[in-house]
Amino acid sequence: MAKSSSHFTSSPESFGPPLIGALLRMPWEVVQRCMLARLHERGFDDLDAPHLAIFQYPGPQGARPTELAERLRMSKQAVGYLLGQLERLGYLERQPHPEDQRGKRIVVTARGRGAIAVIRAAVAEVEDAWTRRLGADRFAELRDLLQELDDTTQSTSRSGRAVPD
Repeated sequence: MAKSSSHFTSSPESFGPPLIGALLRMPWEVVQRCMLARLHERGFDDLDAPHLAIFQYPGPQGARPTELAERLRMSKQAVGYLLGQLERLGYLERQPHPEDQRGKRIVVTARGRGAIAVIRAAVAEVEDAWTRRLGADRFAELRDLLQELDDTTQSTSRSGRAVPD
């Protein structure tokens, strides 16, 4: 029997097969492990899983910390803490916003851009492996379907609804 990441999804006492949330989460965990492994191999060993949230697409460049917190659905305090860590580690800076001197914007440093390049290469590595496993057509279809779902959920989140129509 395949090992599960949760006793709620595949134990004999389970409520059934994994639901879509688990099926989306499990591949993400593979991607995240690969990103961290490659980062650590290439000298970015001061980064950990929580930091990856800050760098996730479309990235923090130019965003206000409050905008980033909203986008990530994290508290301002949690994002502020992570930004502080990343700033101390040299991955980004918080600078005065050019249009509002009371506000700050995030600027990714050269070290941060280097880490982002490693992250993108790691994800490309996973995509290549999954393309070989599923075949190019099926992997392309998976990407298309996920993009379609993302487009649907983006319009849903802007409307304030929890579930798309």
